[in-house]
Amino acid sequence: MSFNSLPFLLFFVAVFTLYWFAFREKTKAQNAFLLIASWFFYGYASLKMLPLLIGATAVFYGLGIWMKHCRSEKGASWIGTLGVVLGVGLLLAFKYLNFFIESFAALFQAMGLQTNWHTFNIILPLGLSFITFKLISYVLEIRRGKIEAETDFVAFAAYIAFFPCLLSGPIDRPQFLGQLHKTRVFDYDTAAEGMRQFLWGLAKKVLIADRCVYVIDPVWENIGEASGSSLLMAALLYTFQMYTDFSGYSDMAIGTGKLLGFRIAKNFNYPFFATNVAEYWRRWHMSLTSWLTDYVFMPLNVRFRDWGKFGMILAIVINMVLVGLWHGANWTFGAFGLYHGLLFIPLILSGAFAKKHKLKAGRLGLPKLSDLGGMVLTFLLVTVGLVIFRADSVGQAWQFLSGMAHLETLKGFYLFFLHPDFRTKTVLIIVLMVLEWRNRTVEFPLVPLKAYHWAVRYAIYLALVCLLVMLWDKNLTFLYIDF
Repeated sequence: MSFNSLPFLLFFVAVFTLYWFAFREKTKAQNAFLLIASWFFYGYASLKMLPLLIGATAVFYGLGIWMKHCRSEKGASWIGTLGVVLGVGLLLAFKYLNFFIESFAALFQAMGLQTNWHTFNIILPLGLSFITFKLISYVLEIRRGKIEAETDFVAFAAYIAFFPCLLSGPIDRPQFLGQLHKTRVFDYDTAAEGMRQFLWGLAKKVLIADRCVYVIDPVWENIGEASGSSLLMAALLYTFQMYTDFSGYSDMAIGTGKLLGFRIAKNFNYPFFATNVAEYWRRWHMSLTSWLTDYVFMPLNVRFRDWGKFGMILAIVINMVLVGLWHGANWTFGAFGLYHGLLFIPLILSGAFAKKHKLKAGRLGLPKLSDLGGMVLTFLLVTVGLVIFRADSVGQAWQFLSGMAHLETLKGFYLFFLHPDFRTKTVLIIVLMVLEWRNRTVEFPLVPLKAYHWAVRYAIYLALVCLLVMLWDKNLTFLYIDF
C-alpha cells in the first residue's frame, strides 16, 4: 500500500476521519487506533512478517522495563548491549545471512576448496532497517539516561509501527514518544501545511521520479551498447530520480504525520545546494546520517581520538561503509559507502569537515560563482557514487563508469536531447531547482503559498492535482521501499 496508490488514499481517509472524529481528544484511544491502523497497514503490505514486527516490539518493550527495574549500572549496561545485539542480529539474519554464505562460498571456491553451503529461503521484511534502528536507539537512549523506559505498551508499539514512517522512514528517535502522550487537538493550519507538503512530495514523485524511469532503465539494460553521452545523461538523471523519489516519500510521510497532529523528523534539506560532500550528508537522509553519527561515528571518533586526524578518517570511513551496507546485502553498497568515506579525507585534512557554510545569493538572486562551483562538483561526485549504488555488481558499476568516461562529440548529447521524455524531465528538473533555491530557507517550496489569496492558492492546487492525475503511473512504487 504505497503512498501514491488508491488503496492508501482510501485507507488514510478512513483513518483520518475516525482518528479526529471518533477518538477526538482521547489520547489513549487515539494511540490504540493508530497502532491498529499501523499494524493493518504493515499486514496489508507483508502479512507474513506482521508477527515479527509485533514480536520484536514486545521483546524490546520488555528490555526497556527490565532496564528500568535493574538495580545495578552494570546490569543495565548488559541489558542495553543485549538489545543492540538482538537488533543487529535481526538485520544480519534477515538481510545479510545469505550474502555472507554466498560470499564465503565464493571465497573458498576461489581458493580451490569445495563447500556444500546453501542459502536459505529468507523473505526480507519490509522496512526492517528502519524498524531495527528505532528499536536499537530506544535501548541506547534509556542506557544513556536521555529517556525513561516506556511503560505504556500501546504507545511504544505505536511509535515503532507508526505507519507514515514504517516502510521508508524518516527514522524518528524515541523522543517521539512524548508526542504520543500529549493530547492532540485538530489544528487547521497544521493540517493545511501537511496537505501542502504531501502534495509537494507527490508531485516530485509522479512528475519527475516516475517519468525518469523511461529514460534511465533502457540505458542500464543496454550498458554495453549505450554511448558515453547516454550513460552520462542517464547517471545525472538517476541522481535526480533518487532524490525526488526518496525526498518525495519523506515529504509525504511528514505531511501525513502533520495531518494526524505529529511532527516527524526532517529528512532532507535541499542537498543539491551543498558545496562539499560533508555538507551534502548533513542535508541528505538526515535521520539516518544523524543516527549513525550519534551511535557509530561519535563513539568511534572518541575511541580513535589519540590518533588525531587519522583516527577521525578511520571513524568516518567505517561510518560511511555502514551507511552503504545499511541499504542492502551487496558489495556495491559497501563500495558506495567506502567511496563516500574516502571523499571525506581531503575535507578532514583541510579542516573543512566541521565547518558549516551559509549560502548567500549573488546577483539576480542566483548562487555565487564560488558556491556554484562547489555545488556542481559535489553533485558530480554524488552522481558517480549513485552509479555504484544503482549497479547490480561492482563489475557492472565499473562498466558503466568506464563507458561514461568515453564521451563522443556533442552530436551524442544532441541525439539524447531529442528524446521527448528527456526534454520534459529537463524542464521539470530546472523548475524544481529554481523553486528549491528560491525557497531554501523554508521547509518545502509550497510553504509560501499560504500567504497567497485563496483563489490563486486553490487554482495552483487544482492545476497540480490535474497534472498529477494525468501523469499518474500506478505500476511504479517508491525506489527506497527496497532498502
